[in-house]
Amino acid sequence: RRWDKDGRLDSIRTQGNQRRFCVEGQDPQSKPIVAYARVSTHSQRDDLDRQAEFLRSKYPNAEVISEVGSGLNFKRRKFLKILERIYSSDISAFVIAYPDRAVRFGFPLLEWLCQKSGVKLLVLNERKFSPEQELVEDILSILHCFSARLYGLRKYQKQVTKAVQEKTSESDGEVDTQQCLKDQGVSV
Repeated sequence: RRWDKDGRLDSIRTQGNQRRFCVEGQDPQSKPIVAYARVSTHSQRDDLDRQAEFLRSKYPNAEVISEVGSGLNFKRRKFLKILERIYSSDISAFVIAYPDRAVRFGFPLLEWLCQKSGVKLLVLNERKFSPEQELVEDILSILHCFSARLYGLRKYQKQVTKAVQEKTSESDGEVDTQQCLKDQGVSV
């Protein structure tokens, strides 16, 4: 009765002044809408801002969450928080610009999770590819991911080589590589 008085629940009054409530459950608008924007690297920050602005223009009342991280990485902190909210049905809708903004692979799993939790999954610009085009896109994204990882390992290898060379020039004999890396501030 207090919720009816406070306006939290809508009720219909009968002729005998009895309250009747809707049995369907909570109003879906009482739960927030979450929009998600993601780019792979910090150099794409402008694109991230454009994505977030596009989502805000389509859903002005939505909570827009932006993140920088690989679409192949499922351990993105903000994305995991959204998945937890979907799993617990704390949101009414999950909005993304493209399917690959959420995940590169496993989008059907995300669709299934949203369906089971009663959360609407809204993809604003869903591209329709033929199976061949989809396969090419998948292979290119995998190649891009692993080539970026390879370049990152090369950078890391240069740091290791530099640290070992500095330590060997300082002292003659055995060098503890782990200690060398710690001295340079490189985490292993």
